[in-house]
Amino acid sequence: MSDIIQLLPDSIANQIAAGEVIQRPSSVVKELIENSIDAGASEIVLVIKEAGKVLIQVSDNGIGMSETDARMCFERHATSKIQSANDIFKIRTKGFRGEALASIAAIAHVELITRQEQKDIGTKVVLIGSKFKSQTASQTEKGTKISVKNLFFNVPARRKFLKSDSVELKHINDEFIRLALAHTDISFSFYHNGKELYRLVKSSLKSRILGLFGRGYESKILPIAEEMEVLKVDGFIGKLDACRKSRTNQFIFVNNRFIKSSYLNHAIFSSYEEYIEKGQYPIYFIFLDIDPDKIDINIHPTKQEIKFEDERLIYSYLRVAIKHVIGKFTYKPSLDFESESTLDTLVERPKRKTEGSRSFDFVSSKIKPNKNRDEWEKAFEIVENKGVSGRDSDVQELPSRLNIKMGRTLEDSTIMEGKVFQLHNAYILKEVKSGFILIDQKNAHERVLFEEYMDDYNFGKNSNRERLLFPQLIEVDKSKIDFIDSVFKELEKFGFKLELDIENNVCIKEIPINVIDKKGVFQVLQEIIENSNSTLELESYFKEDFAKRLAKVNARKKGESLTEEEMKYLIDKLFNCSNPYNTPGGKKCFVKIEMDEIINRFS
Repeated sequence: MSDIIQLLPDSIANQIAAGEVIQRPSSVVKELIENSIDAGASEIVLVIKEAGKVLIQVSDNGIGMSETDARMCFERHATSKIQSANDIFKIRTKGFRGEALASIAAIAHVELITRQEQKDIGTKVVLIGSKFKSQTASQTEKGTKISVKNLFFNVPARRKFLKSDSVELKHINDEFIRLALAHTDISFSFYHNGKELYRLVKSSLKSRILGLFGRGYESKILPIAEEMEVLKVDGFIGKLDACRKSRTNQFIFVNNRFIKSSYLNHAIFSSYEEYIEKGQYPIYFIFLDIDPDKIDINIHPTKQEIKFEDERLIYSYLRVAIKHVIGKFTYKPSLDFESESTLDTLVERPKRKTEGSRSFDFVSSKIKPNKNRDEWEKAFEIVENKGVSGRDSDVQELPSRLNIKMGRTLEDSTIMEGKVFQLHNAYILKEVKSGFILIDQKNAHERVLFEEYMDDYNFGKNSNRERLLFPQLIEVDKSKIDFIDSVFKELEKFGFKLELDIENNVCIKEIPINVIDKKGVFQVLQEIIENSNSTLELESYFKEDFAKRLAKVNARKKGESLTEEEMKYLIDKLFNCSNPYNTPGGKKCFVKIEMDEIINRFS
C-alpha cells in the first residue's frame, strides 16, 4: 500500500489556521489594532466598508517595518514578541503567536504600506490568498497601514455564514470599544462607510468611557482603586440605580487585555446581589493588574480566555474591593423601632387621586375624554340595570359601537353582575353565580395594555401623541446609526417619534398620550435600541417584545385603591381580551373559586 500521509501546502494550512484566528471581520479588526498598539502607536485610525466585508483598514503612526520585516510578517509563526518559550509567561504585549497576519492573508486581498522613522522611503507589499504578488518602494508617512479587502473571497462557505451588516458592525464596534478602553493613552478614530462613528483623543479612563458611551455615564459610575499584595484593581463600577436589564457594558481587563470570565463576572454580580432587584445587572469597567507569571493567556488564539494561578483568591479580592466601594457610596437609612416614625417616612407611597382627576386613568391608559368615554358610562348604566346577558338592543350594539372584539368570557356570562371588592389594594374579588373570581389587578392591567398596544401597532390606531416640552436624549452605540432608521419606523407604529440630533444621539420628540411611566418607558426605549441588532430581529420579535415591555412598565403597581367603577371596567376589558388568562409573560391574571370548594372548606 502506498504512502497516504502528506504535508499540506502552506496556503491550505494557513486557511485552516485562519478558521480559529479569524472568525469574522471583527477578528481582523482586533488583530490589526493590537499589532498597531504593540508597534507603539499613539494614533490609530480604523476604516470599515460594508461591515468589513469589503474593506478593513487600520493605519497607525507606530515604529513601522523594514523591507524584510514587511514581507516576513506574513509568514506563519513569525513574531517579534517572544524569543523563547519562557517569554510566553511574561507577555504584556497584545500578540505573540505570529499567526494573525498569515491567517488574514490566506483569506483576503491584503495591502501593507509601512515606513520606519529613520527611513526616507517605505515599502508596499501586496498578497492575494497567501500568494505574494509584489513588493515595491512607496512614499508614505511613518508607521503602518494595512488594508484587508474582500474577506473570505476564497472561502465562500465562511463568507456565506456571515451575519447582516448591522450584526457584523456591532461585533466590530465591540472589539473597538474594548481596545479603546484598555489604551486611553492612544487616540482612536473609527469610520464606517465614510461616516465618523468615534473620534477619541488621549484621555483619562473616565473621559474615555464618556467618549464611548455618552456624557450621561458621568453620573452613573463610581471609581474603584484597591491595591493588594497580589492584585491591583482599578476602574469604575456602576451605581445601584444605573443597573439595567441586560448584561451590556460589562468589561474586565487583565494587564490591559480584555478577557471573558464567568467566574469573575459572578464575583462582581454577587457583590451587587443584595442591593439590586432580580433580573438587573450592573455596569463595570474593571482593570486587574497582576504579575504575568501568575497567569496563563496561551489558552486560545483569541487570547480572551485566561487561567489564574489562584483563581479563588482573585475572586475573593475582587468581591471585597467592589463591596467596599458599594458600601462607601451607598446610603442606608437606619430604622429606630422605638420612634413613632414608620416606613412611610422612608418609602414614597403612591399618590392617591385627587378630586376632579379622571377616574379611569388607572385602569386603562388609553381612556381619554372623548365620545367613547360617554359610551362606556352609558354601558355601565345599562349593565347595572339589565346585565350583559340581557337582550336589550343597546347592549348588543356595544361591541361594535366601541370597536371592541368579543373575547372569551367565563361560563357565568354576566361578568358585570354581582358584587365586586378590592383586597389589600392588590386583588379584585368578583362575585359570580358559581362562586367568585380573584383577579390580580396589576397582571390584568398588563394584559389589557399589551393587547391595546398590539392593536395600535397592527392597525395604526395610535395617532394621539404628546409632544415633549424638553425632548429626552438617549445615548446609544454608534454602531447602531446605520440601523437606527428601521427602529424608528417600528417605534412610530406604537406612537413614538424619535430623531437623531447633530451628534447622532437619539432624541425622543413625541410619545403616545397614554404613557403613564415616562421614565420607565424611556429606559425601555434605550434597552430596545441597544439590543436590536438587525432588521431580521425587528421583523421577528420586535413588535411583541416591545409591546410586552410597554405593558409591564405602564401597568399600575399593586398598592393603589380602585373605585368600584374602575374595578368593573378593568374586569370587562380583561374578559374582552383574546387571552384573559395570563399576562404576556405567562403569569395568571385571575383564579376562579367554585362554591363547592368553599362549602367543602366548612364541612
